[in-house]
Amino acid sequence: MAVEFTDALVCQPAVEVTLLTQAGDGDSLIVSCNENVKRIIATSKSKVGLQMGIPFKSILREMDSLCSIPTVLHSHGVWLPLNHWACQGAHRAGIPLIIQPHGMLEPWAMNFKAYKKRLAMALFQRRDLQNAHALIATSLSECENIRNLGFRQPIAVIRNGVKFHDQEPTSQLRYKERDRRTVLFLSRVHPIKGLINLVRAWANLAPRGWCLKIAGPDESGHLQEVMALVKKLGLESSVEYVGEVDGERKSLLYRRADIFVLPTFTENFGVVVAEALAHGVPVITTRGAPWADLETFRCGWWVDIGVEPLVQALREAIGLNDDERQAMGQRGQEFIRRYDWDDIARQTVEVYRWVLGQGAKPDCVYVD
Repeated sequence: MAVEFTDALVCQPAVEVTLLTQAGDGDSLIVSCNENVKRIIATSKSKVGLQMGIPFKSILREMDSLCSIPTVLHSHGVWLPLNHWACQGAHRAGIPLIIQPHGMLEPWAMNFKAYKKRLAMALFQRRDLQNAHALIATSLSECENIRNLGFRQPIAVIRNGVKFHDQEPTSQLRYKERDRRTVLFLSRVHPIKGLINLVRAWANLAPRGWCLKIAGPDESGHLQEVMALVKKLGLESSVEYVGEVDGERKSLLYRRADIFVLPTFTENFGVVVAEALAHGVPVITTRGAPWADLETFRCGWWVDIGVEPLVQALREAIGLNDDERQAMGQRGQEFIRRYDWDDIARQTVEVYRWVLGQGAKPDCVYVD
């Protein structure tokens, strides 16, 4: 997502972009498509050093070279040492700081390993957030939850974007193999994503001629718990973990899926929902994600959190014929075109210029 965002950002008038990040030696990186994005990547062989953000901290010494023109530091995420070093770097350089938490301050996220969050808040995170000139949320609900934590800075509500692919018509690719239909989960394999509920719903429904594919990186060792439940419920023949995917392999999974499901407990946005819609896949997600538009635009199901609501939605989706699901997917593709990265970049630049005193307050900014 960072690559698509910076590529769109640098195309805005009179905007220069430097992407600061870190990576392990030998890690594969998604390369920017726009050569005008300056990339500074610090690498290290030390896992401990990367966890502590030491390589990133070292490249912040180059901040002075970024300050020859009015500059904003836009930090993505919270909690990690890397995020803290970014905040310190902005303060040291005397430039405005904008923090985009990406859902990491949502109630469920705050309650997950809550003792660590409370300690981090006390040590550095609250101070870093209070020092920000503005915050960016991706939905009104995320904005409200940030306010409930006591932060009173201006908050811009700017949704995430989605990349559109030139591709073989999805209806042709999706139905080349007609012996089995596919329900796809693609996201982090993490307790917050609700996979345990999904597996239990799948066992309850046991749809013939369908398979459930799970894709995404394992976090906190949650994959072992999920697959142990798959085995316990006797679902090995219809549930498959396909690993972490990206690029064309990721796009291919979407294009071959008949239904996408994100059974999450909470999302500030849920970019995988937007990606699925962009690929013409009907979506099932929970009210923990801000996607009421699925029902408004008749391209999916927006259900309560839990096993039984998932069972009901899956039963309805599976019960449709191919043409009906394809029609839902086409409506989703039309709806999601409003989530264009160029529009997101334009709104973000308006916020930058306002923070720098170079423009009026954008309509997306809430100050109360």
